[in-house]
Amino acid sequence: MNIEYQNRNGLEIAVVSSDTREISSVRDALDLAMSVQYEKGVSRLAIEKSALAEEFFILSSGLAGEILQKFINYHVKAAFWGDYSRYTSKPLKDFIYESNKGNDFFFVSTQEEALHRLAEAQ
Repeated sequence: MNIEYQNRNGLEIAVVSSDTREISSVRDALDLAMSVQYEKGVSRLAIEKSALAEEFFILSSGLAGEILQKFINYHVKAAFWGDYSRYTSKPLKDFIYESNKGNDFFFVSTQEEALHRLAEAQ
């Protein structure tokens, strides 16, 4: 997993990329969030979709809900970037749509859009 830091609008954002699915449990996600908070004081994560286990996108697994709840508990905002066009699940599409209307989690197509949304989030 590769973590870089970018400053946008005076906010530090951790940019997480990976060629492998390294976030496959709540523990993995929480370890990542706590590591960047401890090391750099960063609470905003831009995460490449390819770093997430495919199970994250199967809402009935509960993985997405558990991870996002932990992020809420620890005041972490996250944007996940990548191609979501292959997913046909209506509940997942609704989940993504509703998330994008909020201020804590975003599902976008590009890293640049993820950074922008996190920098603008209240």
